[in-house]
Amino acid sequence: MESVYLHEYCPKHKLKTESHRVTRSRYPAIDFHGHFADFYCSLYADSGRWVKPDIDRIVDTFRQHGIIRVVNLDGFWDGFFGLTQEEIFAAFERHRDFFITFVSVNTNLVNEPNFEKHVRKHLKKARDLGAKGIKLFKHVSLMIEKEPGVYVPGRNIRIDDKRLAVIWDTARELKMPVLAHIADPEAFFDPVDQYNERYLELKAHPEWSYYNTGTYTFEELMEAQQNLLANNPDTTFIIAHVGSNSENLKFVGECLDKYPNMYIDIAARINELGRQPYSSRKFFIRYQDRILFGTDVYTHNLGYQYEPYFRFLETWDEYITGGMWPTYGIGLEDSILKKIYHDNAVKLIRDL
Repeated sequence: MESVYLHEYCPKHKLKTESHRVTRSRYPAIDFHGHFADFYCSLYADSGRWVKPDIDRIVDTFRQHGIIRVVNLDGFWDGFFGLTQEEIFAAFERHRDFFITFVSVNTNLVNEPNFEKHVRKHLKKARDLGAKGIKLFKHVSLMIEKEPGVYVPGRNIRIDDKRLAVIWDTARELKMPVLAHIADPEAFFDPVDQYNERYLELKAHPEWSYYNTGTYTFEELMEAQQNLLANNPDTTFIIAHVGSNSENLKFVGECLDKYPNMYIDIAARINELGRQPYSSRKFFIRYQDRILFGTDVYTHNLGYQYEPYFRFLETWDEYITGGMWPTYGIGLEDSILKKIYHDNAVKLIRDL
């Protein structure tokens, strides 16, 4: 009997069950979580040579999958990578009816004397240019800037810090929802040892581990998240990645019950949701008005990103392989699918 290393073990299952290819959503969909900085800068380029994607081809590919609009969370701010807001919005001018752009805030300026004035001016300008919302990246709380544009794990300003209140106040005034990435999977905060369920993933990407890096604990981040929601009841928040805690739907559900201003997206958490199909189905039925379809799509993963989500949401397929764990479909009813794919997004974004 030949020995194999753990990372080499890749069994071929012998189950014979129904399997469906679902390459197009059953109903027109708005993807609420996408990243498209490569349309105007090389931030996500895999090599030193940047080739600007063909925006017409990209939009056509989206539409082939049933995606009628997509949120670009990479609006950033004036000066990011030497770009102006005008240049960023100009990159989508030909397809401004397709891309919904969110901007961010440079929280590195939080200690500057004119921070509040700067935030208000920036967000009002962004709204006038066409921005529909605000994105806070995980560099708030989880990451610090090692050098311009390079972030590493560290203890940054907490998202519930009072100095950031001007962001939430301005978002409320401008009726702009805030999509916030607050935490990564809980296992990323644990020792990378034989007990860590994401051991292979973290060995392959050690930079994703927060263990012993000086960051806030997962529990501290959940506390900050709840403070944010409680202290700003009139500001609408979308807490990304299943409310930061896809492994604990009971906790997320309790937060949704407690904070009416909270919504979630399901971006990049299909593996976690699909391995708990009974709990997920109950969760989706109960919170069908508060869940947004989102995938964390980039131009480079567009071709294979959607089918696992569609199979999970629309079918009863069992033991779907290809992800971190086998997943299972939850066969949602059409009335719920319409809300998650489309209607909930329209409810949150003005002038769609």
